[in-house]
Amino acid sequence: MELLDKLQWRYAAKAMNGQKVPQEKIDNIIEAISLAPTSSGLQPFEVLVITNQEIKEKIKPVSWDQSVITDCSHLFVFAAWDTYTADRINKMFDLVNEVRGFENEGWENYRKMLLNIYPNRDAEENFNHAAKQAYIAFSQAIAACAFEGVDATPLEGFSPEKVDEILGLREKGLRSCVMLPVGYRDAENDWLVNLKKVRKSKEDLVTVID
Repeated sequence: MELLDKLQWRYAAKAMNGQKVPQEKIDNIIEAISLAPTSSGLQPFEVLVITNQEIKEKIKPVSWDQSVITDCSHLFVFAAWDTYTADRINKMFDLVNEVRGFENEGWENYRKMLLNIYPNRDAEENFNHAAKQAYIAFSQAIAACAFEGVDATPLEGFSPEKVDEILGLREKGLRSCVMLPVGYRDAENDWLVNLKKVRKSKEDLVTVID
């Protein structure tokens, strides 16, 4: 299967060569992110796609000085909503009604249920929930990169507070949760490139309940 072959090919590149990824491939990765499923269809996150080298240079020191930050083509920063608000929930439900061209009683009742629950919860609980949704899209981005023949490095090794400050995220009601440098591997300088991929056996990973 082509997708599985691509996933076997991918790995978390530890060195990138600075080569630019064609915009068409970046657009396809962004579309895959957009198509990711999220709880209640709210898509409670935004994605910053950074090519500005000065900004990447600022982010590198607060990301354990990892070279992929500055040597990647595009740096994807996934930033989740800091909390759920009535305005944010209504905006997405209104968009659904606009695109579909009608209102559904069941859907509107579901809207009311969320409005009664989410905005009244603790903001940190809401952020954690939103961050989980961002991770679903993040995972789909990794698969899309592999399908496009583009390297990507899943990256949690950074200071979210510092990245938020550099990008001005808190002012927008966002908090960074994970990053994905995207580019092409520097095979000559990457210690990981030729090492065999290691995963649990299916027996250790999967329990089938008939």
